[in-house]
Amino acid sequence: MAKIENGRQTVDTRSIRTVSSSHIDDESSLGSDSEINGFASDRRTDKYGFIGGAQQYSEESAQDVPPAVLRQREVKWLDMLTHWDKWMIKRFDKVRLRCQKGVPPSLRGRAWLYLSGGKVKKEQNQGRFQVLDSQPGEPKWIDVIEKDLHRQFPFHEMFVSRGGHGQQDLFRVLKAYTVYRPEEGYCQAQAPIAAVLLMHMPAEDAFWVLVQICEKYLPGYYSPGLEAIQLDGEILFALLRRFSPLAFRHLEKHKIDPILYMTEWFMCAFSRTLPWASVLRVWDMFLCDGVKIIFRVGLVLLKCMLGTREKLKACQGQYETMELLRTIQPRYMQEGFLVREILEVPVTARDVEREHHTQLKRWKKNHGDLNFKSPPRMHGARLIMLAEPPRRQDLQQNPTIVLQVPQPNPELKKSKKKKSVKKSQPTVEIPNPYPLLNDTSRADPPAPPPVNYSNMPDTTPQMDSHNHQQAPLADLPPAKESPLQQSTQSLSSTEQDTYL
Repeated sequence: MAKIENGRQTVDTRSIRTVSSSHIDDESSLGSDSEINGFASDRRTDKYGFIGGAQQYSEESAQDVPPAVLRQREVKWLDMLTHWDKWMIKRFDKVRLRCQKGVPPSLRGRAWLYLSGGKVKKEQNQGRFQVLDSQPGEPKWIDVIEKDLHRQFPFHEMFVSRGGHGQQDLFRVLKAYTVYRPEEGYCQAQAPIAAVLLMHMPAEDAFWVLVQICEKYLPGYYSPGLEAIQLDGEILFALLRRFSPLAFRHLEKHKIDPILYMTEWFMCAFSRTLPWASVLRVWDMFLCDGVKIIFRVGLVLLKCMLGTREKLKACQGQYETMELLRTIQPRYMQEGFLVREILEVPVTARDVEREHHTQLKRWKKNHGDLNFKSPPRMHGARLIMLAEPPRRQDLQQNPTIVLQVPQPNPELKKSKKKKSVKKSQPTVEIPNPYPLLNDTSRADPPAPPPVNYSNMPDTTPQMDSHNHQQAPLADLPPAKESPLQQSTQSLSSTEQDTYL
């Protein structure tokens, strides 16, 4: 029997590019991702797609929104997405407030695409992802990416299958980025970022949002040397001195560098640390307001775990402190509590930039110039839009799912058209051969008196319109023929005019 490790079978370590459909069919009669990897067919999946693990949904860690409130928020978000440029320029405070309340799940993928500027980037680079996806990529990056695929959210139904559609899309996105930025290549922390995006949007959209995060929100984080993350670690430590002096002195006393505990937090944007409900709320605010949200989350966790003397008594050394930061108490990561604490942290984008300049000067003094010069950091969605003003057509919403409608048979279409024309033909008005006496518009005869049919001539002379009241039947003209009369010939004839 295959060994199960973290809910996955470890017997097959082949490349995802070599896994065939027959291999999947051999392992499971139903072919579901969970059955391939040892999960029972009757397993329960939470509303986020998790089959198990620490990030699975629970009522204690999440804060459910009533359906009526959710419908109202969806209507508001649909209006914002339809007039995105106006909302971002004139009413960005309202956009920020709605991101703080949480983006509706049904619109989260589209909202992230617009907030990050990935929508504009995609429209301005039509077909670029397909070109990048078709290229083979650097072999050294391909090997590393393939080894990391099964480590990304192994308890999520999208990535539980080795070689499944989730892992295939993740491979495509990460490989395309190495081709797009060959000087940066691939960093392992990019995989969970891309995986979170793929849970909410197609591969092409996820790629462009990943590009925006790497270039605008967290520039330099995934470059060789990781100098940018080391700088942000010093920024976090400096901000902690003002926000929680007790926690700052404890970490300084035991010489615990920020890079030891904040690397995974920041590089993965807390996607592997918090419960999933909290991850989504943090990302809603992060893509709206920028990296200051990541700093706020880190400060809240450090203060909650090391901010009182009673808690510091339990960690007298470096090892105990690190263990405490690796196992954060669930109540501090609960969605409602964490969001409230984040919004109360007095750290702005200006504070982050001011401290960044200070730490950069100190870095140059101790280590010299940075080996990798990253582009300037953009603090939030509004600054990204102002830096690269979009065209109106770049913000148009395109359907994600396009249905191919079968073309009708031309001959059948012509026959239907003929039938419809025949049905729509106006009704023919048959003239009344017996008008009223006061109707002067016609000269039709009145009802004829009884006559002897044996004495009736073959032809009928023209009637005098002045004497039509005294005219005999022989003097009556034939009634004006209608198309109906011509077609049936049941009421009149060219040879004999007879009224029955």
